[in-house]
Amino acid sequence: SANPLTAAMADEADLQFESADAGASTTFPMQAGNIRKNGHIVIKNRPCKVVDVSTSKTGKHGHAKCHFVAIDIFTGKKLEDLQPSSHNAMVPHVKRTEYQLLDIDEEDGFVSLMTEDGDTKDDLKMPNDADLAKQITESFEAGNDVYVIVVSAMDEEAIQSMKQKE
Repeated sequence: SANPLTAAMADEADLQFESADAGASTTFPMQAGNIRKNGHIVIKNRPCKVVDVSTSKTGKHGHAKCHFVAIDIFTGKKLEDLQPSSHNAMVPHVKRTEYQLLDIDEEDGFVSLMTEDGDTKDDLKMPNDADLAKQITESFEAGNDVYVIVVSAMDEEAIQSMKQKE
């Protein structure tokens, strides 16, 4: 029988290849040296917002390296990456869309949103951020017109902020 270790490694390699391939249109290459603070970068297949960039020169013939500190835009987790400044890094296409909140399902945490075209969008949950979720719920229950700002990147999307219109 096949060695389970090599089989697992082969599976993992296939997975990475598939996810890199699947996400191709959701990202674009940019020279690492051109990515700035508050920009976006993909680290470990996660879309991140750059919070710090430092560039270091290495040895006589070495390339300058860029050290990125970034926050995953969906989980809030801090990730770091080191890349030669002349190499291309992947940058996620990040889109912000505003939707009007129609309803909150208290049972399963899903929200019903209205798109600009007047269609309903029912595939998003309330944000993980408890304060934001509370703010949305309270404002909505008070009878305000609540709009949520949904950020989407690399086939993931989440409610990131809200605003109310009086």
